[in-house]
Amino acid sequence: MAFVVALLLAIFVLPAPWGIVAVVGGALIEIAEGWIGIKWTQRRRAQVGAEALIGAHARVIVDCAPVGQVSVKGERWQAVSEPDTHVGDDVVVEAVEGLTLRVVPAA
Repeated sequence: MAFVVALLLAIFVLPAPWGIVAVVGGALIEIAEGWIGIKWTQRRRAQVGAEALIGAHARVIVDCAPVGQVSVKGERWQAVSEPDTHVGDDVVVEAVEGLTLRVVPAA
């Protein structure tokens, strides 16, 4: 946007030497915005896959005695819990084994 404004000013408003300065300044602003945008989007790694669930908090939606289901980040997963947990209990994901989560009660 800054480059377009500078280009229009250089063509229609500014005298000869200042038009070049405006275009170069606008181009530098656009380059800086692009560089900052790239750095901003790369500030942390994306967390994907089942491994990202380890340590996440979940809520039991089907009694785990020892097998049941939990809701993690809006998704329903099959879960195994050593001490039995009941509907509404908060649990923490300890491990991922295939498509089953091993959970323990939250402290």
